Amino acid sequence: MTSASGTYACLPCAAPIDTFDTPTFTIPVGAIDTHAHVVAAVSEYPMVEGRSYTPPPAPEHKYLAMLDALGMDHGVLVQISVYGTDNRYMLDVLRRNPQRLRGVAVVKSEIGDRELRDMHEAGVRGLRINVLFGGGIDFSELEKLAHRIKEFGWHMQLLMDVQALPELMPRMLRLPVPAVFDHMGHTPAASAIGSAGFAAMLRLVADHGCWAKLSGAYRLSESSPGYPDVVPMARALIDAAPDRVVWGSDWPHVGLSPQRMPNTGGLLNLLAEWSPDASMRQRILVSNPARLYGFAADSSR
Repeated sequence: MTSASGTYACLPCAAPIDTFDTPTFTIPVGAIDTHAHVVAAVSEYPMVEGRSYTPPPAPEHKYLAMLDALGMDHGVLVQISVYGTDNRYMLDVLRRNPQRLRGVAVVKSEIGDRELRDMHEAGVRGLRINVLFGGGIDFSELEKLAHRIKEFGWHMQLLMDVQALPELMPRMLRLPVPAVFDHMGHTPAASAIGSAGFAAMLRLVADHGCWAKLSGAYRLSESSPGYPDVVPMARALIDAAPDRVVWGSDWPHVGLSPQRMPNTGGLLNLLAEWSPDASMRQRILVSNPARLYGFAADSSR
């Protein structure tokens, strides 16, 4: 079972559901899913030994089929932790889909300038810090990486429980690039509202140019289906920074048992409750992520 603390056994996890609930609202042209992963079906991309889970294949064609089914014109791939800093498969997929996809990579601070430029040309627009799953890069590299990517206009993406954020605030305020918080801060919904960590994230997105992903509700909630305890979190983030929130599917929902596997279409439909206003959903799905990841706001494939 998953938890917002990120404690996962290194065991095989379930495959995503291959059918998708029909959208309950009109998906705007140019919609962008800002958070998903791909897992190769071939052994030439080996997984790291220190990973927290072992996912089944979730290859390029299934990922693109998911985007099509949800009405997403674009997508953003995030380097999955089981590959560590070996970004090859994600980069291969990006290069085959240059108009449709962007990416967030995982690298060490000693990476060469040429490799960073190659990643930018492939469509990478950010780097990920991950303190919840084995295979990630931790906060010891935060400032070094942030200064390495400033010239590219990238951001730092943070997979963390924001209850640890107050002690990091001095470092966060000095970052030379924006930060993007995964999964609404990846903290349990039952204790998020009113907590010092969630309040710190709200201050950063409201007043200091940071961003948040409206994603991963099933990782935060103890109430399913529908995850009603996550609604106040999503609405608080939207109210705090309507121009710096984006939506992500988190497909293929790694680290879950079959009993907890969500329907990806159902996760998209949660956005209608989190943001009943169609013009706000347009910002969340199109204009905000287009600006963050460098898509043309009115483009589609």
